[in-house]
Amino acid sequence: MKRSPGVRTCALAVGGALSLALITGCSEGSSKEPSGSSSVRALSAAELKQRILAQGEVDGYKVNAIGEAAPTRNKIKSSDEKCRPLAYVLTGLAPADPAAEIGRTVREDKKDPTDDATSMDDLADGKFESALKESMDLDVTSVDLSSYDGKGAEDALKEVSAALRSCATGFTGGASGDEQKITKVTAVKPSGAGDGSVAFTAITDMDGDKAPLHAEVVRHDNTLATYFTMNIGAMMAGKTYSVPAAVIKAQTAKLK
Repeated sequence: MKRSPGVRTCALAVGGALSLALITGCSEGSSKEPSGSSSVRALSAAELKQRILAQGEVDGYKVNAIGEAAPTRNKIKSSDEKCRPLAYVLTGLAPADPAAEIGRTVREDKKDPTDDATSMDDLADGKFESALKESMDLDVTSVDLSSYDGKGAEDALKEVSAALRSCATGFTGGASGDEQKITKVTAVKPSGAGDGSVAFTAITDMDGDKAPLHAEVVRHDNTLATYFTMNIGAMMAGKTYSVPAAVIKAQTAKLK
């Protein structure tokens, strides 16, 4: 399957994202039994396309299709095989091989700062740096829908939970040649959407600077919605951020 640039190309290659200037306790929630017996079939790519977020469906955000330059699943590496589900999620992909998969990039629609610091005097005063951080202080979320035969989605969610327990002290992973060091993985309270959900924060080491990455995986019957969010401006300023609740809510509504 072809993927796109944007969030997916940065993910575990955070340095690349910075240069472009673009830009879980763990719980499986009030999980109900999936209707997924071995006879349940996965949704097709066409069916997932009808269910994934589209432009205009999330107030305050722009939704873009995925193109061709993002890393494919077979290019994702992990220093520990147990951590591979997390490496996939932090590259904007589903945590386990699906029968069908489709993705979108959902970017917070913020106006540029009105104070355009362009002169050397402004730069000396620190205004340019401040304006740059402000312009980059927006949430960029990779949304991935993946569907599985039988109980594949339920098993994939369990794999994320297991990886969180095994990889708490970190791992190295990401697109081949752009692997990123993750120093800590912490399970956090998930949204509770869908039939079960798992959320986590991963701390990445960017040339000695620690920065958080946020993700959540939600099961809807035999389909997974995987969310991975970065906010470069918040990282630079040491501000907190998370996977946007509005994005999860809007995507959940399309999966009901």
